[in-house]
Amino acid sequence: MSTATTPETGELAPVSAESLTALLVAKERPPRPSALSASLTFGWRAMLKIKHVPEQLFDVTAFPIMMVLMYTYLFGGALAGSPKEYIQFLLPGILVMSVVMITMYTGVSVNTDIEKGVFDRFRSLPIWRPSTMVGYLLGDALRYAIASVVMLTVGLVLGYRPDGGVGGVVAGITLLIVFSFAFSWIWTMFGLMLRTEKSVMGVSMMVIFPLTFLSNVFVDPKTMPGWLQAFVNNSPVTHLASAVRGLMAGDWPAAEVAWTLGWAALLVLVFGPITMRLYNRK
Repeated sequence: MSTATTPETGELAPVSAESLTALLVAKERPPRPSALSASLTFGWRAMLKIKHVPEQLFDVTAFPIMMVLMYTYLFGGALAGSPKEYIQFLLPGILVMSVVMITMYTGVSVNTDIEKGVFDRFRSLPIWRPSTMVGYLLGDALRYAIASVVMLTVGLVLGYRPDGGVGGVVAGITLLIVFSFAFSWIWTMFGLMLRTEKSVMGVSMMVIFPLTFLSNVFVDPKTMPGWLQAFVNNSPVTHLASAVRGLMAGDWPAAEVAWTLGWAALLVLVFGPITMRLYNRK
């Protein structure tokens, strides 16, 4: 026999086990959500964060505009004779660089939620366990798309003309988002490993800056020393930049596309399991 408090007297009144059972099982238990449904739900949660804190879009709007303007007019005359000539080479590369750099905020978001304790609630839910991580990455894919559109718009204003047309541009951005989705698994791992969001940002910048600058984003690697070319020519950022540059120019750089997709698959296969192991033990 159970008891309940009556609102009139504040005294405990008896509650039968039958009535309590009927209340708890009055409806059928909802089905367990699928992996896709759970991932999309957490992805929607990530987008709602942007709605409530629109300042989060600063890094995918103001930052890309600043990058395009700064590098075009700083290096255009020296490297290509004029900013208009240089932007034909630069824009696909700077697009890759900017999107790859903002992937680190995935790790910052993960670390922030851990500090708030919300992950404890997520881990108690009857859902596909990786859906929380995948949801973060799906939500950030929207941020990558926004950054790409902003930079292309600025580039078109400055004189960039993609010979590949709409199809080449869409193919290039799609490849960039796929790679960035895979690359973000590195930062989810750091978000789970490190104690503070400042630590996540510091370690991320130490990895991203050398990887993006030691590439063919700004110049042709042929102008570099031989020992440096060996590293740059095999960098995943170089393969990605070459693939995006070729697709937007109307070519089909099959080898570079294959290398990029191979790097993306490798990143997911390596850092995905590590991230989930850390998540399960956190």
